[in-house]
Amino acid sequence: MKKPLTIILLLVLPILQTKAQQTIGLFKNTPESFDGYTLFAPIKSTTTYLINNCGEKVHSWPSQYQPNLSCYLLENGILLRTGKVPGPGGGSSIVEMIDWDGTVIWEYSMDATIGTPHHDIAPLPNGNILFIVSDERTQAELSQAGGTTQLSEITSEQIVEVQPDLVNGGGTVVWVWKAWDHLIQDVNNAKDHFGTVSAHPEKIDINFLNHKKADWLHINGIDYHAKFDQIIVSVHNFSEFWIIDHSTTTTEAASSAGGTFGKGGDLLYRWGNPQAYDQGDANDQKLFLQHHTHWIPESLPGGGKILLFNNQAGTLSGKNYSTVDVVTPPVDANGFYTYSGGSYAPADFDWTYQAPVPTEFYSSIISGVQRLENGNTLICEGVTGRFFEVDENTTTVWEYVNPVNDQGPQAQEASITDNNTFRCTRYAPFYPGLSGRDLTPQGYIESGSTFSCELYPTGIPETDLSSERFRVYPNPANDKLNVETVFTGAYHVSLYNAKGQLVTDSNLSPQDQSCVLEVGMLNTGFYYIVISGDSERWTERLLITK
Repeated sequence: MKKPLTIILLLVLPILQTKAQQTIGLFKNTPESFDGYTLFAPIKSTTTYLINNCGEKVHSWPSQYQPNLSCYLLENGILLRTGKVPGPGGGSSIVEMIDWDGTVIWEYSMDATIGTPHHDIAPLPNGNILFIVSDERTQAELSQAGGTTQLSEITSEQIVEVQPDLVNGGGTVVWVWKAWDHLIQDVNNAKDHFGTVSAHPEKIDINFLNHKKADWLHINGIDYHAKFDQIIVSVHNFSEFWIIDHSTTTTEAASSAGGTFGKGGDLLYRWGNPQAYDQGDANDQKLFLQHHTHWIPESLPGGGKILLFNNQAGTLSGKNYSTVDVVTPPVDANGFYTYSGGSYAPADFDWTYQAPVPTEFYSSIISGVQRLENGNTLICEGVTGRFFEVDENTTTVWEYVNPVNDQGPQAQEASITDNNTFRCTRYAPFYPGLSGRDLTPQGYIESGSTFSCELYPTGIPETDLSSERFRVYPNPANDKLNVETVFTGAYHVSLYNAKGQLVTDSNLSPQDQSCVLEVGMLNTGFYYIVISGDSERWTERLLITK
């Protein structure tokens, strides 16, 4: 029963002039799109780009390396970027922090004795970084673990947390979790980890997939939940995602005890393919070689749910198609997951995007997805380099094709190939990392585009947030935020930033049912206020300015 907050965003109105056939760059932009700046790093390029909703470049960062594979714009305006270092055996990996002027201010290459980082990283609130790292295992280790294959070696996975040294360079490993410490097998009682797979879904079946290839797990994405202190990983080859406890020590992470949730490094929750823990068959499988499994930030529509790109979701008429899906995990307010046997709940997805003609949306590998502040969903169809945004009704409201391939930016009318992109991420105009930056359009990345696109900034009027139960004012706020209600009861007030991180909270006073939140120390940007009681929850968005 809330009154929607009326915020007039920057509207972008494209005027297409078809002097040339449109093959790359901007294809569609409507007022229903969420205005902002989209970051992407073409896989075959050493440059990372930031574009506005017109598809115009507003900034770029050079590097010596092609991405390996993700990148993030931090709240301090620094680009955190993975890199692929050429060399024997596929080369190695590097992570860089690059400032707005293109200067590398930090770089880190993990010691080869630990393993090789790949695919994705996750920056943590404390400044540390989580890495997905290979964990090579010999045939002898595999045999002792109860594995049945005769492969000479396999590649397992580990999560490694590194504390960057921004003064001297490099970093220190401060926490490690290894999948190899949490195995089970039911084929050889003379080997390690013998047990009943179906009775221990918190363990990883060493013989699932029968090791048909050395790359056993192939984790391709990682995300962090600050409130729960949990990590989610996308396990590509198992067609599952796993959630583990990050509150453990490294020693506890190698065991089945300890940490906030008492399970050490065992899996807290898994979903997507019950066959992996012998609790279902092919008819129960929901995920198919998925990517970018992550939590929707609490402050956004659908907050707390899990969003992902389901790469090989199905086949129609001999052609494959992908979907984008949302899963609602059975978790309580403290991060504990409900499990009563059988397949982990839920039975199906909460929301799905599928193209009107399903086979017209397909990316067999890579790809990503992001929930935006207005409830829309930004999708990166990675193999084609196509980025598009859909609303809650799955209508396309913005569309762009990466114009950069292994030969650099291409010309309009080109039939582009090799423009693969791992992901794209949109940042709001008031994202702290963009504060004070020069975002003047610099023209299109591609050459030969003949359309124009005008921006119409209309500002954000001051508006009080109100409902039948609550009043929050002023909006925008710059010093103090007042919260009032005319109803008695126990209410808790929480303020989250655009990333879903709690920044301040309070309780409504039992005497006068009001409170004041100090917000003067917060950065300019959009925030979400959540007022929760015993049986209700009220959420609205507000703007804090300096």
